[in-house]
Amino acid sequence: MNGPTPPRPSPRLAELARHFALPDADAGTTPPQAPAPVPVDWPAVESWLGLRLPGDYKELVTAYGPLDIGEYVWVHAPCVQRDRFDYGDWLRETHRQTRINSRGAGPDGPPPFHPAPGGLLAWGETRGSARLFWDTSASDDPDEWPVVLFDRDPYPSPDPHAASTTRPWYHLGRTATETLTALLTDGIAMDGGGRFGPLPGTARRTAFLPDAAPWTPPPPEPEHDPARRAALSEGSGTAALTTLVPPPPEPYLGDAAADGWEPLFTELGTRLPREYVTLLNTYGAGCWSQWLRFHTPLRRAEGAAPGSPSPGDGRGPVGGFVRHVQEANDAYRSLRANWREEYPLAVWPEPGGFLPFANSIDGDVLGWLTEDEDPDRWPLLVWPRHAPQGPPLEGTLVETLLAWLRGHFAAPGFAELDEDDDPLDFIGFEPWTDAAYW
Repeated sequence: MNGPTPPRPSPRLAELARHFALPDADAGTTPPQAPAPVPVDWPAVESWLGLRLPGDYKELVTAYGPLDIGEYVWVHAPCVQRDRFDYGDWLRETHRQTRINSRGAGPDGPPPFHPAPGGLLAWGETRGSARLFWDTSASDDPDEWPVVLFDRDPYPSPDPHAASTTRPWYHLGRTATETLTALLTDGIAMDGGGRFGPLPGTARRTAFLPDAAPWTPPPPEPEHDPARRAALSEGSGTAALTTLVPPPPEPYLGDAAADGWEPLFTELGTRLPREYVTLLNTYGAGCWSQWLRFHTPLRRAEGAAPGSPSPGDGRGPVGGFVRHVQEANDAYRSLRANWREEYPLAVWPEPGGFLPFANSIDGDVLGWLTEDEDPDRWPLLVWPRHAPQGPPLEGTLVETLLAWLRGHFAAPGFAELDEDDDPLDFIGFEPWTDAAYW
């Protein structure tokens, strides 16, 4: 007995499918056979978005799942693959990064992005880092939403004097499937005389999503605590910091915490600033806002256990505070030996040397200049990985940390929030455990 007849594809999808070849395509089937798509609960997705999505996009994804089209364009679907892709995270981060990247790229500033009313809504991207959006402000009917492309790279023109007047924004004036069909046929003429496409007539399951699974929309984000909201602009010192970022119930200092700080001071040959000790006693070692990592100060282990992970794995106690200081400063000495002007600092235990106690996920290093006999008078300094060496910071450790979390601090080597970011969406503290590398 034959099963139910599959629905006939819409003209837009049929026209698109006519121009690409799928793996093991069956010439007698319309649309051609393809890898099993990832099931999508469209009502749940649209409820989470607060928008209906274009029918041709839903039909494309329902038939084929996430696709790599023309070996260049990724059509993303509401799906998830552990440690690789989450539709909701991708959507949020794509909107944020494009907003940041487009700042200053025109007289009107970045356009609005979803969930702002009429905001751009991402649905794909390219291997060249261009991003594809729908302009949801163009029509109340999502089937009429035109595609807008964000691409900072120019499209070469045969006319050497031609220049785009809209770059990095290109309004393609087509729906998603019409855009993909055009890319697989004649390509698309771009503002400035260049051309996007044509692309090879291929379509494959996105290679980095071989085991993609259905995506479940997350529950609504709870409102931020009003006390934390107030702490973005009110108060100072440790009182404001602990309101903004509540400390963990059991701060982790290391497996030698019961011995106190004196053994570390003896091993270093110096005391450390009292403000730092108080901060670590309050929070322990850990990572601030998923970026700034404070070393575990009171750890006995000085050697890696057999079979323990490498530093790149981010796990495994392979050394104490002093070892991290030595590793960072040995690296600095090596660079200084070859590029003295770019690396002018003395390093601990040289007189006045740089003594690191934290680093960033980007490789920047935070520490003190030990230029005073009183550690409480040591200025903070950042050794930036991707910027020239700057001067010492003016504030104390808690003042600097509080200003950075509030989005009011800028210095070479410190990650900054965009002016439209809500700091409370990024602020947090992840305490280390005995399994942490740092």
